Parts: sequence; C-alpha cells; structure tokens
Amino acid sequence: MASANLDLVRSISGAWERRDFSSTEWAHPEIEYVIADGPKPGHHTGLVEMAAFWRDFLSSWEDVATEVEEYRELDGERVLVLHRFSARGKTSGPGLGQVRSNAAGLFHVRGGKVTRVVLYWDRERAFADLGLAPEAGTADPPG
Repeated sequence: MASANLDLVRSISGAWERRDFSSTEWAHPEIEYVIADGPKPGHHTGLVEMAAFWRDFLSSWEDVATEVEEYRELDGERVLVLHRFSARGKTSGPGLGQVRSNAAGLFHVRGGKVTRVVLYWDRERAFADLGLAPEAGTADPPG
C-alpha cells in the first residue's frame, strides 16, 4: 500500500507528465526548489521564485516531456522519482537543440506538503548525492 507522501508525489509527477505545470497546491509556501545540475542550476525559495523559474524555463523550451520510470520511497519524508526528460530549445544556439536525459527528482514531504524538491538532469549525480546504488531503494512502478 502506497503512503500518502508517495501518492502526493505521484499526483505531481502525473501532472508534469501531462505537461501541466500550473498547480502549486502541493508545495509548502516556503518550498526550496533546487536545480542541481544541467544547463541552468540554481536554488529558489518560495512559491514566487519557483513559479518564476518555471516560467523562464518553459519560455525557452518546447516539446517538454517527462516520463516516470520508477518511484522510490527512501524514508518517511523523501521520495525519489526516476524519469526520462526531453525538450527542444525554441531558439538556435549552443546547447538549445534537442535535450534528452535520464533524470531524477527528490521530493521532501512533510505535513502533506512538499518542502523541498531537488531536480537532477543527471540521474547518476542524484544516486551519488544520496549515497545510493542505481538498484538500491524500494522500487514502486508508476501507476
């Protein structure tokens, strides 16, 4: 039986798979939103900064797609989502062509709200940061 935290993260990821990035009901007002690596790493605090990040990000890319491969509930507060990400840059220039990555997102949940998200373009970096082997953790398939 899935935990409430896992169910919450599944609902967020499901919306993102449908390319719906509009909801923030799941986020704590002072959420920490971290982009650990990739073309534009950064740290954002609060709903306003998180929304500004997404507006900027989505304005630069088209055909943004994410597909969940696996959920791993790491402990009572953290859920790791392994997913494939792809997008195409809207303008020409270095690094703005087609991008594909095996990515990961680490969601920290407390009191029914996500308090911190760390997104990784490079899944291997997520495993290293968390001290996990790629096959470690409790796997729970999508759905």
